[in-house]
Amino acid sequence: MSTSGARHERFHAARRDRRLCVLEGLHAIKHALRFAAPIEEVVTRDHAELKQLAEALAPDVAATIVSAAVVVTEAEYNTLAPISHPTGVMAIARRCGYEAPDILAAQRGPVVLLENPVHLGNVGAVVRVAAAAGAAGVLCSGRHDPWSPESVRAAAGLHYAVPVARIDQPPTCPGRFVALDADGPPLASVQMPENALLAFGSERHGLSDDLLARADVRASLPMQEGVSSLNLATAVAAALYTLRAIRSR
Repeated sequence: MSTSGARHERFHAARRDRRLCVLEGLHAIKHALRFAAPIEEVVTRDHAELKQLAEALAPDVAATIVSAAVVVTEAEYNTLAPISHPTGVMAIARRCGYEAPDILAAQRGPVVLLENPVHLGNVGAVVRVAAAAGAAGVLCSGRHDPWSPESVRAAAGLHYAVPVARIDQPPTCPGRFVALDADGPPLASVQMPENALLAFGSERHGLSDDLLARADVRASLPMQEGVSSLNLATAVAAALYTLRAIRSR
């Protein structure tokens, strides 16, 4: 097999390998490196363009990215992902092996639980805001892999900044399980521990009856009359930053 053929196989196999992560674009690679991701391979379609972009947008890790990058033809680059990233750079890294019990045991701050999210882009956007807001982790139930390339792309590589794991069953967290539900009192009025587990339902159906029954308390995000819902990542952002504002007072 040619070098380009072997590379094509590696990138496509990495998309299915639960031990690996495909980083699409400069921002994903930049953030992954900042948080010590074990990167195995970097490719670019234009070394000079990558150097200029990295020095402008990621000067702290630019030398690492540029020195690691192998130049491939644009035609080959375009075969390495379903949609080629416009920044002209992609990488393969090893995932962080987080497990839900470890995340909860080491918890300092809120952990976000997504129940059966539908859209991988929303999962990635949640990871991105959770990292920015200082959440202690993101747990995801359902059929989707929260480390999928689509999620990592939407998160701009910030899976390495906040622990992210898939779960089969909701964890048991007595005294700190908070369900975000429209019928609950406003979040800002609810007393909750610093290490709350904040559960958010799917984009279409909300939280299941089973998860609502597990909750120690329900809380809602106030909205204008006639507005029925928020995008999942927006709801997570509003909740996390509401808690930050409460704690900073």
